[in-house]
Amino acid sequence: MSDTKRTMVRMRSEPLLPTLPTIALLMLAVIHAPPTEAGATFKIDDTKWVSIGAGIRTSFTAAEDSAGRPGAKEWSTDFALNNLRLYMNAQIHKYIKFTFNTECSNCGDGGDIRILDGIAQFEFTDYANLWAGRQLVPEGRIEMNGPFYSATFEPFKMPFEPSDSTIQGALPGPDAGTFGRDEGVNFWGSTLDGHLKYVFGVFEGLKRTNYTTGGPTANADSNLLYATRIAYNILSAEKAPGYYTGGTAYGADGDVLTVAGFAQYQVDGAGTFANPGNFLLTGGDVKLEKVFGNQGVLTANAEYKNFGISYSHGAPAPGTVDDFIVGGGGGGLNHGFQGDAVTGNLLYLIPQKIGIGQFQPYVMYTEVFTRNGPDQSEYEAGMNYIIDGHNARVSLLWQGGDLSGGGGIWNPSANGTFTNAIKLGVQLQI
Repeated sequence: MSDTKRTMVRMRSEPLLPTLPTIALLMLAVIHAPPTEAGATFKIDDTKWVSIGAGIRTSFTAAEDSAGRPGAKEWSTDFALNNLRLYMNAQIHKYIKFTFNTECSNCGDGGDIRILDGIAQFEFTDYANLWAGRQLVPEGRIEMNGPFYSATFEPFKMPFEPSDSTIQGALPGPDAGTFGRDEGVNFWGSTLDGHLKYVFGVFEGLKRTNYTTGGPTANADSNLLYATRIAYNILSAEKAPGYYTGGTAYGADGDVLTVAGFAQYQVDGAGTFANPGNFLLTGGDVKLEKVFGNQGVLTANAEYKNFGISYSHGAPAPGTVDDFIVGGGGGGLNHGFQGDAVTGNLLYLIPQKIGIGQFQPYVMYTEVFTRNGPDQSEYEAGMNYIIDGHNARVSLLWQGGDLSGGGGIWNPSANGTFTNAIKLGVQLQI
């Protein structure tokens, strides 16, 4: 899941719920400060420079505990450090740059600093550029936005794919990438004055050896993963750098209507060594952003994905381990998924400032159609308080459904119970 800085106790808690507005006000008071500016840039000469930055996302959750006593109205609470990132970008030649970013994995258990991005960037023209190293695999807009540049605080509702499956030595599962990243190359560019944007990538995908078990994966022959995304900006061209995207520009890009298609494919990219399967992800997304005369901004995002696995020896029986290898989330990132998923949100940025920011109410809906299991869905409604775009934002939201069991991310182990959750999230970066 994207983001370079773009230059770039569980306890019963029903009594706590009425205090959430108070907590929200306290959080707003804590961050009452002038709007953040871009990360520091150090110029060496006319062609060489280095920039540094940082980002943090932290949250409080109060969720119905579906695993509690039968018939009991119990809530669990949790404070979380969702993301902690350090950004560094540099230019060493007119056409050569590099990016180095870190992320905190397992932040809630003390945390380990891991490499997020390590990219050698050869940027020649608007039409043709080559990035090599550890970077985002081309995908749908939500994945390309990442957590920091999405329109909502918890955007990742749909099942994941190979590039989100594990962190070496930190999360279980086949070694096939993390945070939407993988090792490989991307060729990207734009034409028609930035209206047509494209990226084609080749990556390792599911690797030959399972890092956790030491045994072979389905990809015994080390087949590569191929990925692409092509987007067309019908109205104004979006200004996100490189092949990245944003869930909203808060009106800065003008009126936007963008349609995109994407795909990922890997021979033997799913299944097991004994019963491998070819992995195919296809989908599309649409973004609409309209700036009204009063400077209010309406934003809408919609995305669809289809996950397919064609097995060499026939599909495994529903519910068997062979059927859950690629992607997943919530209950463990080594679960897999076959089926379809769709999600969408609608937001309105109120033009009038209240205090140091603007309010942005929104609604969101997600549906996951599992081929060999029950369908799952989730409703969400919330209020963002936008202080400085993606650099300073506070979100208060409600989620209800059987998609995640209150965790926010699709969980194949969710038991079908409608679960409510209230969350408060803070995002800051510079």
